[in-house]
This record gives sequence, structure tokens and C-alpha cells, in this order.
Amino acid sequence: MKTIHLKKGKEIPVKRFHPWIFSGAIYKQEGKPVDGDIVQVLDYQQNFLAIGHYFSGSIAVKIFSFENAEIDAKFWENKLQSAYNLRKLLPFENTNCYRLVHGEGDGFPGLIIDFYNGVAVFQAHTVGMHYSKEPIVEALKNIYGKELVAVYDKSAETLPKNFAEKIQNSYLFGSVELPHLVQENGVNFLIDWQTGQKTGFFLDQRDNRKLLQNYVKGKTVLNAFCYSGGFSAYSLLAGAKEVYSVDSSEKAIKLAEQNIEANIKNAKNSQCFDSDVMDFLKKSETDFEVMILDPPAYAKSMDARHRALKAYKRLNIEGLKKLKKGGILFTFSCSQVVDRELFYNTIVAAALESNRQVRVLHHLSQGADHPVNAFHPEGNYLKGLVLYVE
Repeated sequence: MKTIHLKKGKEIPVKRFHPWIFSGAIYKQEGKPVDGDIVQVLDYQQNFLAIGHYFSGSIAVKIFSFENAEIDAKFWENKLQSAYNLRKLLPFENTNCYRLVHGEGDGFPGLIIDFYNGVAVFQAHTVGMHYSKEPIVEALKNIYGKELVAVYDKSAETLPKNFAEKIQNSYLFGSVELPHLVQENGVNFLIDWQTGQKTGFFLDQRDNRKLLQNYVKGKTVLNAFCYSGGFSAYSLLAGAKEVYSVDSSEKAIKLAEQNIEANIKNAKNSQCFDSDVMDFLKKSETDFEVMILDPPAYAKSMDARHRALKAYKRLNIEGLKKLKKGGILFTFSCSQVVDRELFYNTIVAAALESNRQVRVLHHLSQGADHPVNAFHPEGNYLKGLVLYVE
């Protein structure tokens, strides 16, 4: 195994179980590791610290073991079994889709596996995890048995560009016809991991979609950045008076319409709009009683954070203008570099500029199947607020 030696003092975060080693912490390398190699990490006194995947970038090593273990098929199966056991503890009701592996939250930095009613969608964000796909797929077969129908690799969009050029998304085991029907809290969704965003669905909002149902009965609802219509379907099933679904993607609007139809045939109180959300808000003559603002990540790096905060503020100002007195706003940020305090302060600034009195009813995050490693707070990416707006 190739070896990474750390500078004096740089072992401290590793001893605190943080799973990232930055390139500036490295004193020397033995064996000339290349992208995707499994490497052991030693401190400046040659003491063992961890094992991880190497990458020639800012984050040079992503750690998947703090024990000096043999990295074989059994190692990956034991880790996957631990992730599976956690999901079996979670209070899923009428749900057959969930996140099985959530990167650092499950000790698999650089890997996402979402389970959709018998199909595991494997998405590697690091070269090393993609190289490890074969033993991980075998582990999936062993753990799920006959419950596993197929495994699909959707890593081409998420791997480093020079590596992604050499691969294609494909089935690693079995196959199914698409779209694939799943249930979440008894709500039907048609999933297409081949053409859809991410792995096909945003599973992290499951609990927040369920919470929304407490507020929508008899109300006029706007679901902005609706993607495949998750919040819309939940709202209609909970008795919303009227639901408007808005997204700038024509493909997303078609997905939303399909998912609404999968739950309520010929819904007369549902309207879907292929439109830029800001344009829609500015031009709409409707004042809404419940609004969901769930935009894509406005910032994926620290350099973009300031612009992102301005964008969140502008969006929420426009949203608040279109919310009736006594209305409810569900507002979110999934930008990892925008922490909870920054997001909260941005929403407060939007309320001040809109001259609206607001009260915070709930602080929201991702579901429990997207666990956050206590030693890696960066994994707590989804932030949300539910506001009562006067």
C-alpha cells in the first residue's frame, strides 16, 4: 500500500476522525500514488493514522478507515451492512425508497447509493470509490438477496472530468424498465435515474414533504423549483385547494405532471408552469397561502458564497411579496458553503426588506437516511426554515 506522511501537527484533525486530508498537510509521499489509489496515512513519527483514497487535488485523501484493516471484499460488505442496519432502524412507513449510503455520513466519502424499490443507484464522486464498485455491488447482492433487482452506475456526471470521459452510466447488475414506481410515505413517484437529476429523485426532503401536509389543506400552494413535483403531490393529497408547480426545466415539469397523475388522476386543481421562478413571482397575480422555495445550490464553492447569499435574499424577498398575511413559507438552501447561521440571517434580511413580520415554526434539515458524521459537520448541507408570515 502506498503511503502518505503528514507534517507535524497535521495529524490532529485525523485523530479527531475528520475524514479529509488536504494537500497542504502532506510532508511526503511514498510509492507515487495516483488518483484512486488506496493509501495509508502516517503521522510525522511514522504512526498509523488511517486508510483512504488518494486524489491529486485540494482534498488529497478521503478516509474510509481509521483502523489498520485489510481492504478486501469483506471490509466493504461490513461497512455496507452497517449502513443497511441503520436504515432498518429508521421509522419508514409505506416507503420503499431511501438513501442507503450517504458519503462521509456512512464512512464512504465520495459515494452515494440510493435505493429505489429494489434498485440501487450507485453514484461515485471520487475515482477511488468508482474503482471499488465491484466488491460494493457484490456486497449489495449479499445483503439484499432477492430484494435487489438491479444496480445502476450513474457516476459519469459526478466524477472528475478526465476520468468521467472514460466511463458510461450503465447497469452493473440486472435492469428494469423506466420510469420505476416507488412509494414515499404512501405517495407514488415515477423515478428515472437515467435522465433525471442526481440519482433520479431528491430523497433528502422526505420528512419535510410530510411536514408540509399539516399546513396545506384548503390552501393555495406555490411549489417553486418543483423539479419532479414532490411537494406538489404531497400538497394535493393533503387537500390543498390549488397547487401551482413552477420550474425552468421543461423536462422537470413533465416529471411533475407524471407524478401528480400517478397520485391523483386528472387533478383539476393542479397547474404546472415551465418558467423562471423569479419571473413567475414578479408577474403572478395570485397571492399564495403556502409557498415552497427550494432552489438548486446557488454556491458550490466559497468564492461563490457572497453571490449566493444575494440570490437567496432576492428570491425570498419576491416570495414574501406574494405570500398572503398569515401565510406559511418553507424556504431552503442546499448550498454546503452557506451554513445555517448565514442562511437564517439572509432570510431575516429578506423579511426586513419586505417589511414582513415572521415567526420561525421549524428548523429543517435532511432526513435521517442522510446522516451527518459528527466529526464532519460539512455533511449537514440541507437547511430549511418554516415561517409564519404576518
